[in-house]
Amino acid sequence: MILSVSRRTDVPAFYGEWFINRLRDGSVLVRNPVNPKQVSKILLSRENIDCIVFWTKNPENFMKYLGELKEYPFYFQFTLNGYGKDIEPGMPDKKKELIPLFQELSRKIGKERVIWRYDPVLISKDYSIEWHIHTFESMAEALEGYTKQAVISFLDIYRKIKRQMAQAGIRRPAEEEVFQFAQRAGTSARNHGMTTVTCAEGYDLSCFGIRKGCCIDRELVEKLIGMKISVDKDKNQRPECGCAESFDIGSYDTCPADCLYCYASHSRETVNQTAAQYRPDTPMLCGEPDQFDKITERKAESCAIAQLSFFEESLADK
Repeated sequence: MILSVSRRTDVPAFYGEWFINRLRDGSVLVRNPVNPKQVSKILLSRENIDCIVFWTKNPENFMKYLGELKEYPFYFQFTLNGYGKDIEPGMPDKKKELIPLFQELSRKIGKERVIWRYDPVLISKDYSIEWHIHTFESMAEALEGYTKQAVISFLDIYRKIKRQMAQAGIRRPAEEEVFQFAQRAGTSARNHGMTTVTCAEGYDLSCFGIRKGCCIDRELVEKLIGMKISVDKDKNQRPECGCAESFDIGSYDTCPADCLYCYASHSRETVNQTAAQYRPDTPMLCGEPDQFDKITERKAESCAIAQLSFFEESLADK
């Protein structure tokens, strides 16, 4: 299986010790976000896990655990943009701290395993499309040689953030702004040794050298593990999403970063209440099962195709 850690919260930034304890213990419990009384038990043996995909904005606290992952193929989706404390109050200074941290992570694990996410692109009185173009170009220059791929996406106004976006004067870029940004971003990324892809976008930006991408990337996983995998498209994601199927072990309403555009948290108060239940040694993130929960062991096994036909060239030899 491919393990997603996590779309729902920033595990490397805030819950790294918990995750490493889950790997050591060999299993994790995850509540169904739609039906919380349904709890899945997922076995985390190396034989079951083909690859781990980490999602983070700040892996500083997680860096000390990289040695514990030496048996596991993995890569990072590292979100790095230029917003200030008004949009991302929980993030340290991008130029002084996060760009150097991105570079350090790349040096430790290799540039192919650190994907740069510049998202979401949003528009307000302080963040124009010209500002985004300048910021992206500056960051692409700083990250040259430290990543091979940039991912861009544009703000989606989810129902739970619609009111606060309106109150803050924030909107999704208009189509002409999308094209304007894509043209410059695609060129800048190429000039600094990167390809650019979109994340769950309906726009065709191929004329700018930007293709549709996928964050849970089957081709990258195959390259990292040296063999093909049999995995379906993730049917639980939006239609525009091209990600392969994965198990996500995170929980909503647990990320203290408090990003203004976050779709994974209802409110700061809810997050504070949930995060207060965090214990690094519990099988479930921010909470524990009770007598009313139905715990079911999810079937989880490798999706690697170990046996190749006589005429098929092993990806490991390419």
